[in-house]
Amino acid sequence: MMINGLLLVVVEMVIVVGLPGFPGVEGLRMDYYYMSCPFAEMIVRNTVDSALRRDPTLAAGLVRMHFHDCFIEGCDGSVLIDSTKRNTAEKDSPANLSLRGYEVIDNAKDQIEAQCPGVVSCSDILAMAARDAVVWSGGPAYDIPKGRKDGRRSRIEDTINLPPPSFNASQLIDIFGKHGFTAQEMVALSGAHTLGVARCSSFKQRLSNQDLSMDSSIAKMLSRTCSRGDNAEQPLDPTSTDFDNAYFGALQGKAGVLFSDQALFSSPRTRGLVNSYAMNQAMFFFDFQWAMIKMGTLDVKEGSGGEVRSNCRRIN
Repeated sequence: MMINGLLLVVVEMVIVVGLPGFPGVEGLRMDYYYMSCPFAEMIVRNTVDSALRRDPTLAAGLVRMHFHDCFIEGCDGSVLIDSTKRNTAEKDSPANLSLRGYEVIDNAKDQIEAQCPGVVSCSDILAMAARDAVVWSGGPAYDIPKGRKDGRRSRIEDTINLPPPSFNASQLIDIFGKHGFTAQEMVALSGAHTLGVARCSSFKQRLSNQDLSMDSSIAKMLSRTCSRGDNAEQPLDPTSTDFDNAYFGALQGKAGVLFSDQALFSSPRTRGLVNSYAMNQAMFFFDFQWAMIKMGTLDVKEGSGGEVRSNCRRIN
């Protein structure tokens, strides 16, 4: 806890100095709701804690939901919007069907609206929930700037820009680079796969193609998983509900479940980072929290560029 507390102080100091360096985030502040809705963060934290006590696997869903939101149209809560007769939304894309935790966001939003109607955006609630899920699971404690507005667009075709599990390291570096991330930040963010599971449909091609980057015993285990069908689930690392650095150790042992995960160790461009994070969990935690803060500032909507939804599942 002392280490986490120290990292939190350091990260807050970095943000105060470094946040203006991110384009388009001048309106985000740590204390954005200090006067307008002072209990917003506590409500989100308590809601997440309660949900994860009942189902710890929701932590992975909340973290992944935040990532899938920010990578499409920026961090604007677009992944939370339901489809309509006239529009198929992001959440109904095959790439998003494994996301979980929408009800956690709805619950927090309802409680906040009862206290501070029309003040706290769904995109901020999602960003706070992802952060709190990391902390609840044993990961680093860090603060995030708030003040995002919710977007008004959510279309299934936009999810084509999400990195698929078939990407190699060079492709991952390229697609993350287009969003302003370095290779090191990409590997740190990939460490979020220390939480959660993957469905067989995401890795079965590795079995049919005899992927040599995979240990033979892991291949047999994944084959047994897939014998139960495409929706059968496999933990992404041995401690799938704990936020730790076991994911990187698994990659060293050629036990990565997704091709895109194991590719980080297979490639000389990223292998050194995998080794460093596998050896030094504190280093991983520090780099991860900074990369998450940076991700949370992607293409944020401010002012008239967005809105504060009264219901996270539909635009006002």
